[in-house]
Amino acid sequence: MKTTRRLFIAGGAAVAATALVPLSKPKRAVAQTGELNLYTSRHYNTDEELYESFTRQTGIKINRIESKAGALIERIKNEGANSPADVFMTVDAGNLWRAAQDGLFQPVNSEILTSRIPASLRHSEGHWFGFSKRARVIVYNKDMVNPTQLSSYEDLADSKWRGKILIRSSSNIYNQSLIASLVATYGAQKAEEWLRGFTANFARKPEGNDTAQIKACAAGIGELAIANSYYVARLASSEKPEDKEVSSKIGMFFPNQKGKAPLNRGAHINISGGGVLATAPNPEAGVKFLEHLVSSASQRYFADGNNEYPVVSDVSANKVLKSFGTFKNDSINVEAYGEFQPLAVQLMDRVGWA
Repeated sequence: MKTTRRLFIAGGAAVAATALVPLSKPKRAVAQTGELNLYTSRHYNTDEELYESFTRQTGIKINRIESKAGALIERIKNEGANSPADVFMTVDAGNLWRAAQDGLFQPVNSEILTSRIPASLRHSEGHWFGFSKRARVIVYNKDMVNPTQLSSYEDLADSKWRGKILIRSSSNIYNQSLIASLVATYGAQKAEEWLRGFTANFARKPEGNDTAQIKACAAGIGELAIANSYYVARLASSEKPEDKEVSSKIGMFFPNQKGKAPLNRGAHINISGGGVLATAPNPEAGVKFLEHLVSSASQRYFADGNNEYPVVSDVSANKVLKSFGTFKNDSINVEAYGEFQPLAVQLMDRVGWA
């Protein structure tokens, strides 16, 4: 049984969400209907198996609405108590934190979830949970950089990298979460000092997505790029000749693996995650769905379907990610990304990161 999938595209948060509700509003489910309404900003076609396997195992049909995280959050708020949504899923802990701050989630008490998911990858009161990880790594041009020159995010503010770093816009939430983690580690003043050195080292004005940074790095437009690990793995596993060529020219480096604390805290990671909504008409099905996502089979699919790192200890990364080596990740609770995100954005604006 396939899921019912509807997609809406919203540009301006609340207005767009309000206007589009009548066009694609699933019926308000109740527990007896055996249906689950899922709002998700995950846009990966490979997730279909996650949904279909849940239906095969439970008999619960999934009705799905897809859009950007901000638009979905505004839509849920706008629908209020009449929202048909049971579960909200999105990428980046910053988005999950925002939804929790708006009171959109209800706490979930599940031994399966708390025993399978590390405490640093879930909300401290059970409002949301991380189901897959991605590392924000340094990509380097093999002809221009020896990886022994690389060490930490902090080192990227050094003048030796002047005009050599490629990264996307400050409006990107992956970058906002990275900077938020630095604010949490060092405080605002030191984070701003680092940002001034880091932005002075940009090879060009930020443009494009993570893949665009990797391709520009391979082309020699810059020597280093900042990107999420699954974009690197996606190029490495592609059958397209142009992607294979890009992959052959770049390497992937996990920062902050050595040195004295806090330099050895580990690579910055982020999550895809979700929670059961406070107004969910079918919360029991919502909890079952979240528990399904931490099963070994589902975690294997996160790993193989979209080159993401599993969050559970009994499932390993896929072959492509394994080829990049093992690494230690920062153990800070990802809640901090949301908590410090407003300040991080202020600092990024202050130093002129476009």
